[in-house]
Amino acid sequence: MEKVIIIGAGPSGLSAGIFLSRDKIPTLIIEKFSPGGNMLLTEIIENYPGFPDGISGFTLADNMRKQYLRFGGEIKTGEVEKIELNGNEKIVKMKNGEILKTDVLIIASGSSRKKLSVKGEEELVGKGVSYCAICDGAFFKNKEVAVVGGGDSALEESIYLTRFANSVYLIHRREKLRAKKYLQEEAKNNKKIKFILPYIVKEIKGKEKVEGLVLENTLNHEIIDLKVDGIFISAGQKPNTDFINGIVKTDNNGFIIVNEKMETNIPGIFACGDVIKKSLYQIITAASEGMIAAFFAEKYLENL
Repeated sequence: MEKVIIIGAGPSGLSAGIFLSRDKIPTLIIEKFSPGGNMLLTEIIENYPGFPDGISGFTLADNMRKQYLRFGGEIKTGEVEKIELNGNEKIVKMKNGEILKTDVLIIASGSSRKKLSVKGEEELVGKGVSYCAICDGAFFKNKEVAVVGGGDSALEESIYLTRFANSVYLIHRREKLRAKKYLQEEAKNNKKIKFILPYIVKEIKGKEKVEGLVLENTLNHEIIDLKVDGIFISAGQKPNTDFINGIVKTDNNGFIIVNEKMETNIPGIFACGDVIKKSLYQIITAASEGMIAAFFAEKYLENL
């Protein structure tokens, strides 16, 4: 029986773990991949306080992990299949068959990139279709690539990819971008970035690797072909909530609904970070929400 189980080792999960383990509350974090979450996909983080010259996502993630472990926290690598309730007891069933039980559960499982769900996408993943520019950008030196999306992440990735690619085509379904103004200015001033607006991807073409895209204009439905060697998809996020088994309330998009204490509708189950319904998705807000969830999780334990 664990005191607290945290699902997810991103900034919110690690922050919650640091708070709890420092207060000598036995805490177990379950992480599917590597600690850090989406921080690991960010080359340089410039808006996290305390680092005037910025800090790499990997370094910040590793610092948080070390801090959590220093206070005695534990990290288990594995994937949660589903959660169940037995009275006040929370049951976490792992995909490897292991069953864990806890008094308090904090869901900090984050979000992941949405797929386009177009012809050729699934078949060409790893063969020119990517969801992470930092992971795969170096493979496209002197190549032609496309980025799909109009938000901050899409523009950040487009700018990053100009280090390697000859040309970066930014494809967005609307005539206006959603990204912050300074990112739009930086992208527009980069001669390697070419904007293709307002278009959507209808098909990713290629046999053994990506060879091109079929694009459709969202206004006049014109169809064009674009020859590229790779496509980076940055078209929004979806919450990682497949395992919640309908136990906690979510909105229509699957994001968990919480109050200001990070409490869900189930006593003893908290949620924080990019998995919850909120207005701002940033590392600093995720870390803050993790601390709030941990604080009220400790109060919950005191009243058991």
